[in-house]
Amino acid sequence: MIDVNKAVINLRGFAESEIEDVRRCLATLYSIRTGEQPLDRNLGIDTSFLDMPMNIAKNLFTLEVVDKTEQYEKRAEVDKVEYKFEKDGQMIPVIYIKKRGIL
Repeated sequence: MIDVNKAVINLRGFAESEIEDVRRCLATLYSIRTGEQPLDRNLGIDTSFLDMPMNIAKNLFTLEVVDKTEQYEKRAEVDKVEYKFEKDGQMIPVIYIKKRGIL
């Protein structure tokens, strides 16, 4: 199972002055479930993938992170998403973010 709340966010290409703000905004975005915010029901991550087979869940989570980052955090874009495994079988997403417009 993917543990969304333990996601690791690695940032690249940002100025020191904006790193913490971007990290905080993305951590908030990734920790909210879609439908929880009254004024923006689309904000957050759709977690319906959690009960699916692991390979499908990984793909759906990755797509969701890419789409929501593009939609809600205009300063950043997802470079890649990898997964590390805990001893208890949990998968922790490691999300690599780069400043939008940087190759």
